[in-house]
Amino acid sequence: MTDTPQVSALRRWILPGLFVAGLFVAVFVRRPGPEDDRAITEITGLTMGTSYAVKVVTGPMPVADQQALQRAIEDTLAAVNGAMSTYQPDSELSTLNAAPTTDAAPASAPLRAVLTEALRIGRLSGGAFDVTVGPLVNAWGFGPDGEQTPPDAEAVAALRIRVGLDKVAVVGEAVQKARPDVYVDLSAIAKGHGVDRIAQTLEARGHTEYLVEIGGELRARGRNHAGLHWRVGIEKPDPEARALMEVIALRDEALATSGDYRNFYEKDGKRVSHTIDPRTGRPIEHRLASVSVVHPSCATADALATALNVLGPDEGLALAAAEGLAALFIVREADGRYTEKVTPQFVDIREATAAEAPASP
Repeated sequence: MTDTPQVSALRRWILPGLFVAGLFVAVFVRRPGPEDDRAITEITGLTMGTSYAVKVVTGPMPVADQQALQRAIEDTLAAVNGAMSTYQPDSELSTLNAAPTTDAAPASAPLRAVLTEALRIGRLSGGAFDVTVGPLVNAWGFGPDGEQTPPDAEAVAALRIRVGLDKVAVVGEAVQKARPDVYVDLSAIAKGHGVDRIAQTLEARGHTEYLVEIGGELRARGRNHAGLHWRVGIEKPDPEARALMEVIALRDEALATSGDYRNFYEKDGKRVSHTIDPRTGRPIEHRLASVSVVHPSCATADALATALNVLGPDEGLALAAAEGLAALFIVREADGRYTEKVTPQFVDIREATAAEAPASP
């Protein structure tokens, strides 16, 4: 079946993130009374081809104030999309991708900042994270066309000429492509950036206790209605069912997860993952099912989770340990079991969660 333009747009923006998010919010919300100063205001909506949810401890809040808060959140998300969307044809990024030139193009501060962070993590990971990998993702059948036919070696080699950390750069207040046909896709960091931007919007309006989520990427500050740190769930990476692997409490931190257990296909009896290693131009073949990263910045956690997922359970764990990251690696064993590898910093989070009483229903 041929995709409609709307479905194609959704795939181009969200497929790299939506199916690999691997987590969902596990918040226990009670119905507050009218005088409850721990009452939660919840605002939800759609963005970036997925959903968003914002929970804020506000106490009783007039409807007009709730509406104003939602407008501020949606204005923030519109600004993020206006800079970084690949499905919005007039966005800054779409304009850059479409430009048939290598001339430096003026870019907004947010776009430059996100691209700069993406390139930093790309270098940190030895090229495992690369925002120019989109043509290879499409070629392996995970782009807007969705044609799940693996490319031959010649096609992969031809596309790899367009991919690499040296193919795009931030130059002063501009962005410059090394080749006119370079395609930049920020979907593996932009949702996290959107979460961070909403958090900034909330704080600018005086809100200091909240939980923000976009497509499975989260950031929390303060405590929930029960006076406890916000508790979130990490999903078991089972493609056949949805279940929690564990629950952790976030202490003014963000959480992002990347994995391949929702988005793959089989060809000639072999599993083809949607996660493409930019260093080889081919799908990953190791047994890492998902990796979760806790970090103060959701954008950074988002990109790091993708990088570690590409690197795999051994190389990824080594980098996470060297960088002092709080990371959980869930490995798919040959017999179908799941085993875990964790950094000391993630163990600390587990212990702190266990030390805090569970939220009451």
